[in-house]
Amino acid sequence: MAGVNKAIIIGRLGQDPEIRYFQDGSAVANFSVATSEEWRDKETGEKRERTEWHRIVAFRKLAEICGQYLSKGRQVYIEGRIQTREWEDRDGTKRYTTEIVANNMQMLGSRNDVGPQNAQGGGYNRSPQGSQGTQSGGYPGGPGPGGGGYPGGPTGSGPSASEGAPDKGYSDDRGFKGNSQPDIGPDDDDIPF
Repeated sequence: MAGVNKAIIIGRLGQDPEIRYFQDGSAVANFSVATSEEWRDKETGEKRERTEWHRIVAFRKLAEICGQYLSKGRQVYIEGRIQTREWEDRDGTKRYTTEIVANNMQMLGSRNDVGPQNAQGGGYNRSPQGSQGTQSGGYPGGPGPGGGGYPGGPTGSGPSASEGAPDKGYSDDRGFKGNSQPDIGPDDDDIPF
């Protein structure tokens, strides 16, 4: 029986997205989104709030769009899957990170809005179909060179930042198949049931 791995969050960016490029020219964006929940303490009646930070990673065209249109404080809807990766840092220590691999992003509010008002903005949807090359060396996460030697920000035929955020979703059928992302899950033969 197949499982379900889906995450949906609405929150605000904690910093501008960090964009890097692989040797094959495909982009990867990393950023954090904060979500908050509020409740009243039953004993004191005080209003309480807890903020949770979520690490987000986006690939290819979605990464370029995130880099072009998202900024610190911007409210965003992210849909994707939860992934835990393992790598060794420069000291040889094993490190782990859990993140949401985004496949759908909607910008909420206006382009200049970093406050609590919400208005439906533009978005981007990447369908997980097809194949688009391979990443050189996989996706190591953590600090280090992004590879590819592509200076400057993303380029493309989409609207420029001066034209404002797009008001429609974008679709990219290149998706996740092939070697475009590291295989981190267990093989079906390794599952004991």
